[in-house]
Amino acid sequence: MSFMFHPFPYADPGAVNKINVPESVQKGLVKGIQNVAKKIADFLETADTIGIDAYPGAEYEPLINILKQRLADKNVEFIDASSVLLPSEVITAKVKAYLPEDRTVDPVLLYGRRYRDGYQGLQDSKKVAQLKSYLKNGKKMIVYGKGSLSETLQDEFDLRVWIDVTPRTAVLNCKNGKNRNIGMTEELPYSLMMRRNYYVDFETAMEQRWNMIKNQKIDYYITADEPVTMSMLPFDALMELFDELNSRPIRCRPVYLEGVWGGYYIHKLRNLPKEMRNCAWVFDMIPLEVSLVAELENGEFEVPFFTFVQAMGEKLLGNKACTEFGGYFPIRFNYDDTFHSSGNMSIQCHPDEKYVVTNHDEFGRQDESYYVVRAGHQAKTFLGFEEKNSGREFLELADRAQKTHEMIDYEKYIHAVDSVPGTQVMIPAGTIHASGRNQVILEIGSLTVGSYTYKLYDYQRTDPITGVPRPIHMKMGKDVLRTERDASWVNENLVNHGYVLREDASGKEIVVGEHDLLYFSLRNLIFEKEMEDDTNGLFHVLALVDGEKIRVESVEHPELYYEMNSLDIIVVPAHFGKYRVINLGVGVVTVHKTHLKV
Repeated sequence: MSFMFHPFPYADPGAVNKINVPESVQKGLVKGIQNVAKKIADFLETADTIGIDAYPGAEYEPLINILKQRLADKNVEFIDASSVLLPSEVITAKVKAYLPEDRTVDPVLLYGRRYRDGYQGLQDSKKVAQLKSYLKNGKKMIVYGKGSLSETLQDEFDLRVWIDVTPRTAVLNCKNGKNRNIGMTEELPYSLMMRRNYYVDFETAMEQRWNMIKNQKIDYYITADEPVTMSMLPFDALMELFDELNSRPIRCRPVYLEGVWGGYYIHKLRNLPKEMRNCAWVFDMIPLEVSLVAELENGEFEVPFFTFVQAMGEKLLGNKACTEFGGYFPIRFNYDDTFHSSGNMSIQCHPDEKYVVTNHDEFGRQDESYYVVRAGHQAKTFLGFEEKNSGREFLELADRAQKTHEMIDYEKYIHAVDSVPGTQVMIPAGTIHASGRNQVILEIGSLTVGSYTYKLYDYQRTDPITGVPRPIHMKMGKDVLRTERDASWVNENLVNHGYVLREDASGKEIVVGEHDLLYFSLRNLIFEKEMEDDTNGLFHVLALVDGEKIRVESVEHPELYYEMNSLDIIVVPAHFGKYRVINLGVGVVTVHKTHLKV
């Protein structure tokens, strides 16, 4: 999760994985809503009860309406799963503890705590028991809607169908009024709807989907970003498709977002829609927000990347990641683009483990790192305080500026590192920082299901999308800020602390960033023609930060490959073993590599 409230409605056509399509997929694939409806209706020839559940934000109603029309004379009863939910006011009261409303701490009510009680905590146990009994009466029935396949209901059906949707489309559907929070009879204001989604609804659905995948409680899987062109696969065929994807390096489909400090480098590089005012964030590989696309013979098959992660587990992540991070993909990657923009990112910090676990029920501390990919004139990265007393003085001014709306001479207090391509800085939790204008940063961070950016100063800007002043979280920021991290400490501990790990005639591998507080290692592979590497049981994430085009292929099976263009990011599965990176362009290339520390 990263609080993706305003994704641009664009599906990048370049982020597609070409594979050898399994025969089971070719035979089992059903495309188009009418064909899917016919297939499900036909199931009732041998099945009495069907459960059709959906991820929040998925448009399942058009499919249900067609099924009702198709089965109108077949004596099939349709039951909306919302009928077994607790009353709306009871659900609201129940989740209130996870959605605190203290505006002195959280002025715009952005944060909360992860809800962990599943659909069972939102459904009326008596009504569920009645439905379970009713399903045994021998009638033909379809139960549909969010929670149909909850843990207490999923074993009651002869056939179970799961409707999935990418995070991008789920959020856009919520934004466009196509979804309400679970059990709500009225639509919440958008920002509050999305906060509830991230801490309750999405969390509940992700856990349910994970449970169903692990226990093979899905019979048919539907991907339905566009309801009319939805696609359905038998679960076994879906797993074969995932295995095929996991046999090679893969690229996710990014999500693009505009922002007040957004730039134009990636907008131009990737030929993004001209309707985009700018491109601030590129969620290239934020595991809980991106999707994965397989190219089939008759179109694309797009799934949430995290559905794929949940299904592949150790085969993708490796034993270390699965053991230590509970099956979550533990590192996130995005580009921050301020190139030729009107300003810096906000001056901010992130929480340590004790704070984020106590206050948000998260997994652990939020650490980050910045790698400068492109930089224009006078580009800077702000990191740490200038002097020992700068932190106290800055906080006093920032506090006052909230009331007076005055500007702060922030460069007097915040230390600036000159940005040149190849600069790597580490940002352990509690370190004040900001990306300055006129650069493109590869941001790499630790696992949090949420995103906890406590802004301390934002230059008195108004958000161009919402039209309101951008939120400041002074109380939270003060609670976690490490004011003792001054310029001397930063330069000694956090900036460009690398060394040559290996070097031969083919090229060299440099450790460009490591820190005791961060659990990942950041490397560069620098070569002219080709260079070999080995996953050794760890997933690798590669970014082509300097160069035109490369090919990443298996040494043993070179037909398993992905060709990367400039700034593409790919995942090399943990089991992949020895692989070769080949320069398909001219000159020396630099590939940024990330994996867990061993």
